[in-house]
Amino acid sequence: MVYDFLFNTHKLYNDQRSNQAIGLQLGLSIVDCYPYLPMMSDNSAASSMMLQPRDQKRLKRTISVADSIAGDGSPTSTLSRSSSTSSLSNLPRLQFRDHIWTYTRRYLAAEAVEEAAAAMTKAEDGCGGDQQDGTADGMRLVQLLIACAEAVACRDKSHASALLTELRANALVFGSSFQRVASCFVQGLADRLASVQPLGAVGSFTPSMNIMDIAGSREKEEAFCLVYEICPHIQFGHFVANSSILEAFEGESFVHVVDLGMTLGLPRGQQWRRLIESLVNRAGQPPRRLRITAVGLCVEKFQSIGDELKDYAKTYGINLEFSAVESNLENLQTKDIKVLENEVLVVNSIFQLHCVVKESRGALNSVLQIIHELSPKVLVLVEQDSSHNGPFFLGRFMEALHYYSAIFDSLDAMLPKYDTKRAKIEQFYFAEEIKNIVSCEGPARVERHERVDQWRRRMSRAGFQAAPMKMINQAQKWLKNNKVCEGYTVVEEKGCLVLGWKSKPLIATSCWKC
Repeated sequence: MVYDFLFNTHKLYNDQRSNQAIGLQLGLSIVDCYPYLPMMSDNSAASSMMLQPRDQKRLKRTISVADSIAGDGSPTSTLSRSSSTSSLSNLPRLQFRDHIWTYTRRYLAAEAVEEAAAAMTKAEDGCGGDQQDGTADGMRLVQLLIACAEAVACRDKSHASALLTELRANALVFGSSFQRVASCFVQGLADRLASVQPLGAVGSFTPSMNIMDIAGSREKEEAFCLVYEICPHIQFGHFVANSSILEAFEGESFVHVVDLGMTLGLPRGQQWRRLIESLVNRAGQPPRRLRITAVGLCVEKFQSIGDELKDYAKTYGINLEFSAVESNLENLQTKDIKVLENEVLVVNSIFQLHCVVKESRGALNSVLQIIHELSPKVLVLVEQDSSHNGPFFLGRFMEALHYYSAIFDSLDAMLPKYDTKRAKIEQFYFAEEIKNIVSCEGPARVERHERVDQWRRRMSRAGFQAAPMKMINQAQKWLKNNKVCEGYTVVEEKGCLVLGWKSKPLIATSCWKC
């Protein structure tokens, strides 16, 4: 129920943000012409120029510009018209724009929460008292999370700390699905608040933990294996990727897979075991040689997986050659990948490329250029389908809250409340992603998930052409055969296959050719 409320909140928030984008841009253009606008004593006039609400009654919720500049909210920190010319000229114009944008988002978020809450209350007038109480508690938790994120974004430590105290008392690790996901966001907000520097200071946030360092933690590795076993996300990606690879290898005798990241070092090389079985069962003869090259920093772990795969392939009569390249994606060179004559090459990327998406496009472009130079017959791309790489913290926070609420809602449908497996999945896997998105900035923020449309633009600019995946029927059959929990769906979107939960996209798979 709370997930439905959050869905409505998120939808209203995005709709209102889109509707008022033109007004905001106009407001910022006015700032360019009148740099002293924030110093006007009539702050309501300045605010109304920036925010054009649909109803004049909502003007009372508009935050004054002077208050937005005053970090502690005290009268002495408010800038007035009588301020000296030198003090005015020292105020960075960009800082004022940041404040306007922050409070625009705050206004829209508050408005969306109120309207969604009103709609939920109206729809549930006939429900029982216990259900209404639970929904009210959930809505209150949503409001607290958004308010705390706003306070952290504004670097208001005292207000954020007070909200975190209340959140910790209500966001229970073993509570409802939304309480559980809220507990992860509380951890992330607390970590970000601990790293907050005074307004105007230069620096970056220190990461709390890194989801990519799975090999260094037994708990994380166990949680990752449980995610593979219980959640369909990774298995779905493997199924679609292998289907595309099999199509590329059809009729070929010498085949080569370059695996970026080796699915984060998933034990036993599950994806390639399934591929070996499929190659044996394909029409005609199996390939005379299969080569797999793993790229990443966990070379010893990759080599151990490779040795297991070679033994496994031998039982099927397939000659498997395995090698590992010790390099992160950003430092990968074309010469690191040995491509033999007359072999068909494919590149496999499962939850990897989003980690090299930075504020500038240089790192990702470099990786895509290297892949393009290898001239693979197919590049298979599997990524989380959500917008967690926006330029503004509050926007990322809202997107992530909606995305992971859907995931935790699916876990609630699959596993009992006090199941230890569920707790491990939530706290040692998804919580790490959430904390990285919420608490980190700069190079430390590696969970930069983007929507499939954005990937489509990035790949096109890098010289790749989309290869439509015409296998929606097979994917839906896969869901049924694997008895995936009811609520999961697969849809085809512009040639890509998207796995979702109750209409919320989660995982997008796409195929690309040079």
